[in-house]
Amino acid sequence: MHLLPVALLPLCSLLLRPLRALVARGWLRESDVDAWLALLNPGLRLNRVMARVAARHWVAEDMLALTLRPNGNWRGAQPGQHVQLYIERDGVRLGRSYSLIGVGADGSLQIAIKRQSGGRVSPYLLEHLAVGAWLELGSVQGELHWPQQAPGVLLLAAGSGITPLLGLLRSALAQGFAAPVTLLHYVREQGQRAFVEELQALQARHANLQVRWALTGQGEAPAELQGRFAAKHLQGIGDVAQHAVLSCGPAGFVGAVQQWWQALGSQAELQVEAFTPPPLSAGNERREVQLSLARSRQVLSAHNQASLLEQVEAHGLRPAHGCRQGICASCTCTLVSGVVRDMRSGALLAEPGQAIRLCISAPQGDVEIEL
Repeated sequence: MHLLPVALLPLCSLLLRPLRALVARGWLRESDVDAWLALLNPGLRLNRVMARVAARHWVAEDMLALTLRPNGNWRGAQPGQHVQLYIERDGVRLGRSYSLIGVGADGSLQIAIKRQSGGRVSPYLLEHLAVGAWLELGSVQGELHWPQQAPGVLLLAAGSGITPLLGLLRSALAQGFAAPVTLLHYVREQGQRAFVEELQALQARHANLQVRWALTGQGEAPAELQGRFAAKHLQGIGDVAQHAVLSCGPAGFVGAVQQWWQALGSQAELQVEAFTPPPLSAGNERREVQLSLARSRQVLSAHNQASLLEQVEAHGLRPAHGCRQGICASCTCTLVSGVVRDMRSGALLAEPGQAIRLCISAPQGDVEIEL
């Protein structure tokens, strides 16, 4: 039992204004104030957003949906955006980025977490995080939006790429979007189809919605669609060149969608979001380089075929990071000298003092960074 009930937390934000003013003037330290507030309730903080796990339920064999109720410091978000989620394990603060599949009128949030084999965060959240536990939420980002004026919408998702698209779809249908919508979700196995019951119910209620699944795993039972993304999977949808397309999934999947779209020559809207960085070009031969870390005064052996984040982690370092896809900016640091390549665009970055993101930057020669 906590000294301050959870139900009173939303009201505390206004009451904390005098303490915030004292911290702003340097008369108190925020960390000290937060330590005392946490004794009253683990969800109470001066400025940080804490969220209580209100419910959890499995939506696929490898995906869990969490309903979260944030404290009074939460400033809101839109479905389809993604939020940083932080936990502490063995004294190490870890962060990951998850898409918002729902934003309730009562301020509650819903995210879905897919199991990542060998991951440090998702297995813990799926197996050990209990209802009533508290998590910290960070910044909200994301530019995917629903094309309200489109004569038709095509949603292409692979794996956990379903989550931001589901958030947008829920919101659009609730607001009365009436143009044709097709959702095509690629998964490896039958049991990885997420939110099946909800999507089938939405399809039954909304005549303009069509939901289809494609299985990409070898040896799976025959399905309506089989194999990786291909133009033939879009037969029967109508004039897809007139549809706005939203695509989310691994970089390879998103890249295949972009190539198809370019070949189609459509002038309609295309929005994509990849949750893994693209692989480096096969024509980029491997070169050994030196990676110098200015703050820690270390010199590491590295190469030009992997991101800076992967390589410093391979040497046992644990820099701050979140989404690992160049979106959340948690791993941003300063380039002191040298040249790095942006793994998404291929652009070369060489200006000293420039901000780079470790998770999508690969060294092209000897590099020094502020880490």
